[in-house]
Amino acid sequence: MINQLSWKIGGQQGEGVESTDRIFSTALNRLGYYLYGYRHFSSRIKGGHTNNKIRISTKPIRAISDDLDILVAFDQESIDLNARELRDSGVIVADAKFNPTVPEGVNARLFAVPITAIAEELGTSLMKNMVASGASWALLGLPMEVFNKAVEEEFGRKGPAVVEKNIQAVASGAQFILDQAGGPLDQFKLEPADGKQKLFMIGNDAIGLGAVAAGCRFMPAYPITPASEIMEYLIKTLPKFGGTVIQTEDEIAACTMAIGANYGGVRALTASAGPGLSLMMEAIGLAGMTETPVVIVDTQRGGPSTGLPTKQEQSDILAMIHGTHGEIPKIVISPSTVEECFYDTVEAFNLAEKYQCPVIIVTDLQLSLGKQSAEQLDFNRVVIDRGQLVGDVQAREDGSLFKRYEFTEDGISPRVLPGQKNGIHHVTGVEHAEDGRPSESPVNRRKMMDKRMDKLKQVKVTNPILVDAPHEEPDLLIIGMGSTGGTIDEARQRLADENIKTNHVTVRLMHPFPAEELRPYMDKAKKVVVVENNATAQLASLIKLNLPHTAEKIHNHLKYNGNPFLPSEIYNECKGMFVWQH
Repeated sequence: MINQLSWKIGGQQGEGVESTDRIFSTALNRLGYYLYGYRHFSSRIKGGHTNNKIRISTKPIRAISDDLDILVAFDQESIDLNARELRDSGVIVADAKFNPTVPEGVNARLFAVPITAIAEELGTSLMKNMVASGASWALLGLPMEVFNKAVEEEFGRKGPAVVEKNIQAVASGAQFILDQAGGPLDQFKLEPADGKQKLFMIGNDAIGLGAVAAGCRFMPAYPITPASEIMEYLIKTLPKFGGTVIQTEDEIAACTMAIGANYGGVRALTASAGPGLSLMMEAIGLAGMTETPVVIVDTQRGGPSTGLPTKQEQSDILAMIHGTHGEIPKIVISPSTVEECFYDTVEAFNLAEKYQCPVIIVTDLQLSLGKQSAEQLDFNRVVIDRGQLVGDVQAREDGSLFKRYEFTEDGISPRVLPGQKNGIHHVTGVEHAEDGRPSESPVNRRKMMDKRMDKLKQVKVTNPILVDAPHEEPDLLIIGMGSTGGTIDEARQRLADENIKTNHVTVRLMHPFPAEELRPYMDKAKKVVVVENNATAQLASLIKLNLPHTAEKIHNHLKYNGNPFLPSEIYNECKGMFVWQH
């Protein structure tokens, strides 16, 4: 028996690849397995090769695998593009309709199943995805009733007749391949899962859920890959709590609406990707100048311009920190797991109101859209902190305006909601005095700039870095961000077998940068590898800027071809640095 395997399905976009993956992985989740998925899809509605890869394990996993056990192919292109990932003696389940062939040099067993023909016999070729999924499920020898339950959940809204037809399609696919293979294949027999209930979700859904838990009740947004799922989740969810989502005409409107809602006292967020964030920059500056809280999500993708809208990248970091004209306080946080996406979103709203500034949550496409197992969320950890939001304002005998931007010891001024008695004040995007009236006084300008920027000196964020440092004097410190954490840890396990001692730090607070927290781990390491999905080593540049004495020991490991890192890539890069020792 084995404790993990990888399964992939490929075909043309729009022919059921995603629904097949969804049902297959849902059934595995019901059995209690840990799952980690990756979607490779084209930037078009229909057509173009797409594939979904699921890694299945009896233990927690946070990375896609280097190799593949089972490939389900709806066309020859899926075989040609993906078959070389197969382990020796891997299996291809392919539609007999296109006369599938195994590429030269690939040692795989081919099962040509009349997938389309079986579906057409049952009434429609649309059910070919159910035939294919039934065939591959049968090879694992897992309980069919669990799979059928997942089918029922997927198609139940369409009525019992549709459910029954799809279950027949699953059974027909399963029976055909079992007859060909002589029963389930022993090489794919998985050890039993722990049976514990687990969440199975994408990072975008976790962000949406976190927003609801944080008290967010308004989301203005414009659809864009890979952020749209946040909007789609909240469209369904917010109305249940008295909230709403508005699809705006563009990202400029989305950001200014979110700022206006927060000014009015309603917690609001917007979400986009790199192109949309570029359009929001002027509005983000407005939030900084007016000290209005706002939460913005940037789901990074391949750039620049339209770039690679459906592919992995981590190249917006410096833009999020330095993109606005002029200088404002802002907080940029980078979750690295689905669970962190939830908790960090709650914290982002609290930080925005506590420090009265924009807070940007930066994810990447793999974390945003890669579906994965997650532990049950602890809603007792959700605490709402609205900062210096004052309820009662004393009348001023001289009739002066409320000092919304009052100079205080910590730089954080009292904040009121519009219409509050005795709280009237000016709000403007130009420089202003304590009551909000425009002011061009050099003395006032310097004091206001210092007041705003000094807030960053006191920012406290939960776990600005995540540390796994078992070695007092490691040979190598590996640093990453976002979705790279689990991949780095797998590479470290292999490096340990080579007697290379490694520590691992995931940077979660991008701005203000946690230099002092990172310093001791940088100082102890002989060498440092910074792993990131961009071409210009943006995370490494932040480290060098804030800890310049460490620059000479930093080695960059960059990947910017649109795909996430594989464990073997990080292992090989790091091992190559120590060849001289062997």
